[in-house]
Amino acid sequence: MSTARGARARARIEVTAAIKDEARRQLAAEGAAKLSLRAVARELGMVSSALYRYFPSRDDLLTALIIDAYDSLGETAEAAHAEVADAGPRERWVAVCVAVRLWALEHPHEYALIYGSPVPGYTAPETTIPAASRVGLLLIGIVRDAYQDKGVARPPLPADLKTEAQRMAADLAPDLPPEVVTALVAAWAQLYGLVGFELFGQFNRVVEDRETFFRHAADQLAHGVGLVFPQTAGAGTGGKGSRPGGAAGA
Repeated sequence: MSTARGARARARIEVTAAIKDEARRQLAAEGAAKLSLRAVARELGMVSSALYRYFPSRDDLLTALIIDAYDSLGETAEAAHAEVADAGPRERWVAVCVAVRLWALEHPHEYALIYGSPVPGYTAPETTIPAASRVGLLLIGIVRDAYQDKGVARPPLPADLKTEAQRMAADLAPDLPPEVVTALVAAWAQLYGLVGFELFGQFNRVVEDRETFFRHAADQLAHGVGLVFPQTAGAGTGGKGSRPGGAAGA
C-alpha cells in the first residue's frame, strides 16, 4: 500500500470512530429513535454529504453501533469465561452471566440499544447476527461441555411443546436434547430480563443487594438448564433426583 493510501485509510478509520463516538453521545442524550446523521455531522463540523460517504443512512449507522455493542458485550463475556475455563460448568455459566450484567451497568445506553425498546422504522439486518450470537453460543458451549462430560439433568418438557422444542434444537444445538435447548432459550431470555430490570429501575425498592441476588439468580438459571452438579469440577455427582443425560446416557 502506498503512503497516500495508507494515510487515507487511517483517516477514514479515525473519522469513522469519531462519527460513532458522537452517535453514542447522542444515544445517551436523546435515545436511538432521535439519532440523526445531520445532527452528528453538525456536531463534528462536517457537511452531511461528507458523512454520507461513511454511513449512507441512519440505519447504516445504527447497524454499525449495534454490531459494536454486541461485539463489546461478547468480548467481555468471553474474557470472563476464559478466566474460569478450568472450573465446573455452573461456575463458568455464572461468570458469563455476571460479565453480561457488569457490561450492561457500564454501558447502559448501548445495552438499551440492543436489548431495549425497538427503534421505530429500523429492522436489524442479518449482518448483526454473528455479533448478537456470541453470548448465546458461549452459554450453549458450556451446557454442551457438561452434557458430553458428566451429563445434565434434563428439564421436563410438556408434550405439546415437543415439536417446537425439536425445531429449536435443530436450529440452535442439534447435539443437545430438545428439552435442554428449550430451557436454554428460556434462561437466555431470563438473563436479559434480570439485567434489564436492574438497569431500567424495576428493582428499585425491591432488591437492595443486587449483586448477591443476581449471582443467586444466575446460578438458578444454570440449574434450570440442567447444570445440577456442584460448582467445582469433579466435586460431586449431581443433586438429589437429578437424571444425568450425558453422551453415553442420553
